[in-house]
Amino acid sequence: MSPAARPSRLSTASWVVYDLANTIFSLGVVGLYFSDWLLAAGQPDSALAAVQIGAAIVVVFLAPWAGARSDALGRRAPTLILTTVVAVGATAMLGTGPAALTLVMLWLAVIGVNTGSVVYDALLIDVSTPENRGFISGLGVGVGYLGSFIGLGIGVVTLDVLELGHAAVFRVLAAAFLIFALPAFFLIDEGRSRSDGPVPRIRDVVIGLGRSWRTASQHDGVTRFLVGRFFYTDAINTLITGFLAIFVIDELGLSRELLTGMLATAIGAAVVGGLAAGWFINRWGPLRALRAALTLWALAIGSGVTAAATGRTSIVWVIGPVGGVALGAVWASDRVVMTRVCPPRRLGELYGLYATVGRFAAIAGPLLWAVAVDGLGLGRTFALAALGALIAVAWWILGAVDDSERDWPEEDRLTPTGPPGAS
Repeated sequence: MSPAARPSRLSTASWVVYDLANTIFSLGVVGLYFSDWLLAAGQPDSALAAVQIGAAIVVVFLAPWAGARSDALGRRAPTLILTTVVAVGATAMLGTGPAALTLVMLWLAVIGVNTGSVVYDALLIDVSTPENRGFISGLGVGVGYLGSFIGLGIGVVTLDVLELGHAAVFRVLAAAFLIFALPAFFLIDEGRSRSDGPVPRIRDVVIGLGRSWRTASQHDGVTRFLVGRFFYTDAINTLITGFLAIFVIDELGLSRELLTGMLATAIGAAVVGGLAAGWFINRWGPLRALRAALTLWALAIGSGVTAAATGRTSIVWVIGPVGGVALGAVWASDRVVMTRVCPPRRLGELYGLYATVGRFAAIAGPLLWAVAVDGLGLGRTFALAALGALIAVAWWILGAVDDSERDWPEEDRLTPTGPPGAS
């Protein structure tokens, strides 16, 4: 990338701040306060699992279409704006009306957030250079987790201090999500080209998925990385989308206030993990950073299983700092692995596949949890241990992936039509 084509600091900062907005939703809404509402409303674990599975089924088809469409149009911001506005509106409706309405609204919000994440992640190449991509990705994760502090602060003030109830918490969290997303709507410069193909129709998605897998199989390491990603996102997303909060509150007996303190510790560690991972990625490569983070995840999950099995609940506090560092490092490193193993010209399409793998994992993980807990009666400790086993499988699969820099042939490179921001 020539100096003239380097992204502006404002463009990069706007991308980073969106990560903060996104994290307000992922931790404040899904990770904590929705789980608290679920338990207060007397809903079973399988109700949350049904929402996550239902949303994942939609995103399996919607995300690849959104990614391929953004490739064809050469523009990602319109899709990001639409999906974010849908998510914000649905979040503002949570906690109002009957329980069924809240579950449907969460379903819609999760669809919006996860579809938007496809185009957001693909924007990484527009706001960074090959030399600083690991740093920018880690910065996004590190700064993004500050959004978790904002989300926790909103909850403490609205729910605990003002005692306004869960509906008010969700409305304030929705407003914060929108406020911090606004810079990305208007200030990210997209110096991209259009792809050679036509704008896809949503009915072409199934065919497109098969084509995307064929494209992935033509590039060394892509398919194996995506298979490994299925296993670790299966475990991680199941935990951070509410089931860890349910485990800690209802299985270990921690109060919501103590859980909030544990999450605050985890968030601080996640900021450190994301920033440290950026340095580690640039020095040693994203794949080594990712596998190190998965090792930490296995340790954190093991501490939770041990705490439940022995009754020594103090052990669970290991989950905060260790799991936090691991979480920040995973999300900082895995999207950089994608930019290493995927051809730049097909990045949007393959990021759609990357998201689809995560969505299939979002079906399998909650289903595994619901079957273990509500179906077979094996308990939440067994379910948590099973997720730890999935992390170990992912670590082994990723060992054979090569994430070295590629010298892409001309047909796989981007051919910009103008400088960033050109129409």
